[in-house]
Amino acid sequence: MAPAIEVSAIIPTYNRRELVVRAIDSVLAQTRRVDEIVVIDDGSTDGTEAYLRERYGDRIRYAWQPNAGVSAARNHGMSIARGRYFALLDSDDEWLPEKTARQVEWMEAHPDFGMVICDVERVDGDHRLIDVFRRRDTIPEDGWVLRWIIHNPALAPASAMLRREVVEDVGGFDTGLRTAEDIDFHLRVAQRWRIGVVEASLVRAMRGHDGLSAESSTYDDYVRVVERAVENAKGMVDDTELRRALAATYARNARGMLIRKRWRDGWNLAARAWRLTPDRALRGDLLKLVPFGLRRAVRSLLPG
Repeated sequence: MAPAIEVSAIIPTYNRRELVVRAIDSVLAQTRRVDEIVVIDDGSTDGTEAYLRERYGDRIRYAWQPNAGVSAARNHGMSIARGRYFALLDSDDEWLPEKTARQVEWMEAHPDFGMVICDVERVDGDHRLIDVFRRRDTIPEDGWVLRWIIHNPALAPASAMLRREVVEDVGGFDTGLRTAEDIDFHLRVAQRWRIGVVEASLVRAMRGHDGLSAESSTYDDYVRVVERAVENAKGMVDDTELRRALAATYARNARGMLIRKRWRDGWNLAARAWRLTPDRALRGDLLKLVPFGLRRAVRSLLPG
C-alpha cells in the first residue's frame, strides 16, 4: 500500500526558468519532507520543461497548459494534487526550511481550521530584505478573522497552507481577475473557514520585478473584490465595520489612481470614501489627497 500523501506543494510558473528552480529547491530543502511537488507550466516558451525535467526528473510532477494566467495554473495544480494539505508557492518566492513542518504541526493541532498563514520576508529582485509582513498586525487572534482582514485582505499565497476541503468548499482562484485574485481567495476562505497564524517568518516573497501588481487595472480589481466581499459579509460583520473597510479601500485605491493619472476615477473614489464614514482618521487621509493629487497633476503638465 502506497504511503498517504500529506502535503502537496503547488507551483505555477511562466517563463521563469531560473527563478522557479529557487522555488523548487526551497521545497526540497524543507526539514519536513513535502510528499509531492506539482509544477504547472502556464505555457512557458523559455525551455522550462526540458530544464526542469533534466534537473529534477521524477522528484516533481510537471504539467503544461496553454497560457491562461496564474489563477488557472494554481487551480490546475490543486485539481491534480493528491495531498491532504495544499501549500502554495509562486515561482518567484521561496520557503524557508521550517515552513512545512511548522504549518503541518499547526494544522494537526487545529483540526477545525481551514488555513494557516505565516509572516513573510519581502525581498527585492536581488533577494535583499525590504521588510517583514507580520500577520499579527492585521489578524490579532486566530479563528473567524473576516472582521479584521476585510480591512486589509493582503495575502502572500506562498505563506498559506490549506486543507483540500477548503478548495472543494469555496472553489479555487477567480480566473476572471487579472490581479487581486489572492485577496479575493483570502476573503472567500475567511467567510467560511477559520484561519490561523504561525508567528514566524517562513517565506521570502519577491516584490517589484515583473509582477502584475503594478498595473493600473489592479486598483479596479481590488475595489471590485472588496465590494463583493463586503456585500457577502453583511450579517457576518458589523455594518459600521463594513462601511469603514470599504471606505479605506476606496481611499487607498484613489491614491493609486492619482499616481496613475486617472484623475476622475481617483477623485470619484475619494468622494465615495468620504460619504461612507465619518471616521476622522480616514477623512484626514482623504484631505491629504488634495495637495497630493494637485502636485501630481501639476507635475504631469510640466515638460520633460
